[in-house]
Amino acid sequence: MTLTAPTWLTLLRIMMIPVLVLVFYLPYTWANFAAAAIFGLAAITDWLDGWVARRYQMHSAFGAFLDPVADKLMVAVALFLIVQGHPTAWMAFWAAVIVGREIAVSALREWMAEIGQRAKVGVAMIGKIKTTAQMVALLCLLYSVSPNTPVADIWMGKPIFHIGDWMLAIAALLTLVSAAQYLRAAWPSLREDEMAARSHSGKR
Repeated sequence: MTLTAPTWLTLLRIMMIPVLVLVFYLPYTWANFAAAAIFGLAAITDWLDGWVARRYQMHSAFGAFLDPVADKLMVAVALFLIVQGHPTAWMAFWAAVIVGREIAVSALREWMAEIGQRAKVGVAMIGKIKTTAQMVALLCLLYSVSPNTPVADIWMGKPIFHIGDWMLAIAALLTLVSAAQYLRAAWPSLREDEMAARSHSGKR
């Protein structure tokens, strides 16, 4: 198997995950900035590998499989770190909503692909808006909740933590809306498959 440049960028994003965890817990005043920078760099590689794949036609089945896995792993680990750094009920709830939705939608897409209906649950515009809000939230929160470097920096007149907190809540709510859209798009196929299964069972 030949690894393309986009796939190498995706692998680099996965290798950044343990580095993010290590840096997040470093007992230095710059650790919060470094953790946010690592996550930001991972987000850039996510955009870059897709751009390179489209621009230079470097598509591969392995890359198509690995890219969403890398994204979900990075987001999930970042959320776990944030909840550990700021262990409140609301933070845990928003994190659970986002991670739970990713698991459910991934399973739905896999099932739709098995029946040849994968295109019906493609990425929608609201999903892209959700992803943007989520990335901003995670950057702000990784910067502001590091256990060894508490900060109260201000951006646009607001504490960075509060910006991240509100953006994470918005991302979680958009997550629920986009999940409902995916389910609605897949529902006819789900019903057809159920009816076909019942019909097949009745003929036995």
